[in-house]
Amino acid sequence: MSKIPDGLYYSSSHEWAESKDGKVTIGISDHKQAEMGDMVYVNFPRVGASFNLGESLGYVEAVKVVSEIYIPVTGEVIEINSLVDDDPELVNSDPYGDGWIVRVKPSNLKELDDLMSADDYRKFVAEEDG
Repeated sequence: MSKIPDGLYYSSSHEWAESKDGKVTIGISDHKQAEMGDMVYVNFPRVGASFNLGESLGYVEAVKVVSEIYIPVTGEVIEINSLVDDDPELVNSDPYGDGWIVRVKPSNLKELDDLMSADDYRKFVAEEDG
């Protein structure tokens, strides 16, 4: 069973978001990393790049599969996770901690309200897994 912490927002494409101090931290869920397997590479956007809600901001590459990362809130990238750049397997071992992908300065925090709560995401994953 995947870990799905309360207090985060979740997208149907399996990204999570945490809003804190006017910044949004984004990563991929434990469920998605478990399905993908061992991460070997993360393609990051450049700091300063702006993205609209739902756009691809990069991708994660596992041994046998590549998956886009979709931004769950419109904003500007203000930080990439250099720890993950050096060690992509942090996405596997600590997806909600040291394995985050980017931090953005959101232009509309209300977009987070359209994402799933932890309870909603648990139901979504259970339905998806059949």
